Amino acid sequence: MRHKVRGRRLGRNTSHRTALKRNLISALFQHGRIVTTLAKAKEYRPFAEKLITAAKVKTLHNVRRVARDIQDKTLLKKLFDEIGPSFADRNGGYTRILRLGTNRLGDDGKRAIFELVTYKPPVVEEDKKKKKKEKKEKTD
Repeated sequence: MRHKVRGRRLGRNTSHRTALKRNLISALFQHGRIVTTLAKAKEYRPFAEKLITAAKVKTLHNVRRVARDIQDKTLLKKLFDEIGPSFADRNGGYTRILRLGTNRLGDDGKRAIFELVTYKPPVVEEDKKKKKKEKKEKTD
């Protein structure tokens, strides 16, 4: 019986889970939104929230604490200079999990979008130009 044993194993050993956690959270901070399984998103949400809370105040201790898990220096700088201060007036709830209606084809795993609350999709200039051209063609 697994009484009071917390956390999901996710079919991996300890070192693999640690590497997965670091990679998943790094991708989240780098892109702002990732598509993953629901179980992974639920498991690593508290971890991401704690890193953002630490990044709100840039002290040497906080930088070193976060640098244990975010080992890319440019991403670490982005976390402390952009992401952390953008949540300065917010007391938690920095991430959002949106369930996708479709399951993964290979193993029918439940998928979810794991994103930062402040995420805004990038606007591509080419798409705007194509839409304008299509509108002109339709009106002509």
